[in-house]
Parts: sequence; C-alpha cells; structure tokens
Amino acid sequence: MRNPVGPLPSSIYWRRRAVAGLLVALLAVLIAWAVTSGGGGGGGKDDAKPGGSEPVESITPGPGSSGPAISQQPGGRDESDDEDGTGGSGESSGGSDDGSSTGGTGAATGDPSGAAAGAGGSGGGGSAGQQVPAGSPLPECKPSAVQLSLRTKVSYGPDDKPKFELIAKNTSSTTCKADFGPKSAVLTVTEAGGEDDDPIWSSKDCPAAAGPLFLKVPAGATVIHTVDWNRTLSAPGCATPPAGKAGPGTYLLEAKAPGEPVQRASFVLAKD
Repeated sequence: MRNPVGPLPSSIYWRRRAVAGLLVALLAVLIAWAVTSGGGGGGGKDDAKPGGSEPVESITPGPGSSGPAISQQPGGRDESDDEDGTGGSGESSGGSDDGSSTGGTGAATGDPSGAAAGAGGSGGGGSAGQQVPAGSPLPECKPSAVQLSLRTKVSYGPDDKPKFELIAKNTSSTTCKADFGPKSAVLTVTEAGGEDDDPIWSSKDCPAAAGPLFLKVPAGATVIHTVDWNRTLSAPGCATPPAGKAGPGTYLLEAKAPGEPVQRASFVLAKD
C-alpha cells in the first residue's frame, strides 16, 4: 500500500527498518530464554540457584558426658545383691540366709549377762522388728518357713562393743512371730585356739530377762535382731564369772535356735 502522504524520506525509512530488526532480535532472545529455562520438565525448579546451594541445617551435638556411662546405685550394690550371704565389706556372716543389713543396737545398762538386745535393723534387706506379746494371735514361725543367719563385723577396735546380728527371713506367705529370747536363740562366744571349747560368754547364762522375746516377721520379709556384747565373761546359772574381760584375739560366734541349723561366724578383737 502506498503512503498517501507520499514516499518517506530515506532517513526515516532506514530508522524504521532498524527498529523492526531490533524488535525481531529481542523477540528471538526471549523465546530462546523461555525454552532453556522452562523446558525439560524441570517441575518449576529454580535454575537461578546452583545445585547444593541450599543452606545445610546444622546439627547441634548433645551435652557432653559428665560421668561414666554406667553407674551404680548409691551404695555401689543393689539390696538384692546384699542378700547373697556375703555379709558385706568388713563383716563376717554365718549360715546360708541372705540378710545383710546393719542391725540396730540396744543399751547394755543393767544387764548382768554383759549383753543387750535391740529388736530389728534399719539397713538394706531388713526392717525393724515389731515386738509382740507371747499371747499374740500371730502363729509362731515354723522352722521350715524361717531362714536364720548370723552376722558380725570381722574386726573390732579396742574401744568397740561387738554387735551380733540374728537375721530371720520369712520365706512363707504367712506373717508369724519368732522367739529371739536369750534362751531360745542362744548366742555363744568361744575363744579360738583356747585350751577348751567351753564358751566364755553365752546369752542364756544369766540374762536380765529370761522370758521369750517375740518379734513379728511379716511374710516374705527379713527382721534383724541385734545383741551387744560388752566383752564381759559369763558363767551358767548366773554363777560368778571369771574376772576381767575378753582380751585381744580371734573368737568364734555361734547361734542356735530350735529346729534351725547352727549358724557360725568369727571376729577379731584387735590389740590396743
């Protein structure tokens, strides 16, 4: 179509041609960019970010260990382990019962036998024994239902008062009462290597209270009865005992109760 105005000047004609060519070139560049950026099924991937340029989430290490990975309960041993008949560190035990707690103590005042009894204990594996009257409706413990053991420390210093622990464990499902009286559960001390085998002290020789001493032993529980010995000697029937006290040396301790095997342990009275 001819220009109604007339032919364009040469300068305007070539300027329009240059602009048209520039537009065509720009359009080609846009098409090429669209093909390279959106093609190939990139699924909307942003190619402006190079691969692996995403920030990596840091991993914070946990708190450092402040101690060994395995610890023992306080005390170094579990109660169940204490009841293995070993008697613990620094203690000597007799028999096969597994009680191993530290028994309570009684006062020695006014006891001509040189011993005083404390009912029960407070350490692991045993509980304080509740004293009950002889006429209590609780049945007496049968020997087959109660395991008896004996324990004392291995060594006592010159100023220490030896403590003897009678440990009764009720293996039955019935609560009963056990007689820990000095003439029922008899404790004797004999000098090891002495000239004879006669005890130098016995709980039944001249006790302050000769009657029974019943303690309640709950089903499946352990009760500890502790006897303190002030090292004095004794004689049967409250006869006059030899003068003086037991001196340094090794001694044998025995416990006898009706229907129970004899329990034995040993201890040392250290020198000054």
